Amino acid sequence: MKKILFGLLIIVWASFGYAQKYAYVDTEYILNNIPEYKDAQEQIDELSLQWQKEIEQKFKAIDKMYKDYQAESVLLPEDLKKKREEDIVAAEKEAKDLQRKRFGKDGDLFKKRQELIKPIQDKVYNAIEKRAQEKAYVFVFDKASGTVTIIYADPKYDISDEILDDMGYKLNKKPTGTGNTGSGTKSAQPTETQEKKQGNAPGTPPVRR
Repeated sequence: MKKILFGLLIIVWASFGYAQKYAYVDTEYILNNIPEYKDAQEQIDELSLQWQKEIEQKFKAIDKMYKDYQAESVLLPEDLKKKREEDIVAAEKEAKDLQRKRFGKDGDLFKKRQELIKPIQDKVYNAIEKRAQEKAYVFVFDKASGTVTIIYADPKYDISDEILDDMGYKLNKKPTGTGNTGSGTKSAQPTETQEKKQGNAPGTPPVRR
């Protein structure tokens, strides 16, 4: 993977020539040197540990409920056995629901990260974007975690619209924004002319031949 990424970088450099300016950053290194980030990460780790212990205690209690039930079930009448079984199932469901609430997708841990970490990440990105624009960098690469990704790209070098236009697609322009390569989307629909060329009725997807 690293070889592929490095090869892509070489192609980019060769395409734009030596006159263009590039830079790279290590966002992991930057964040680890920001005291607010360290404090936020410690808060998140502490909460995660606290919530994990809370959930583990619930599952231990359920395990005890089940073992007690197994030991006593032979002496219990049917109605009481059913009640104990329902209590165990309800307790297990409650514990699993809490686990999802704390650690699931869009759960409490995710929300806390968004609350504490994202503003710091945005601050770092804004500083990178400001420096890139001041120094007229075409691209700024991020080498964090041993991979290389583009963290900033000058939007004037984005030829996506031209490619779609060459292919005969009508463009829904993305909002004019910053050079953040992760923001903004394009959606396109085939023009009527393009659809006719491909033998389709207007509004139907192009057929590949």
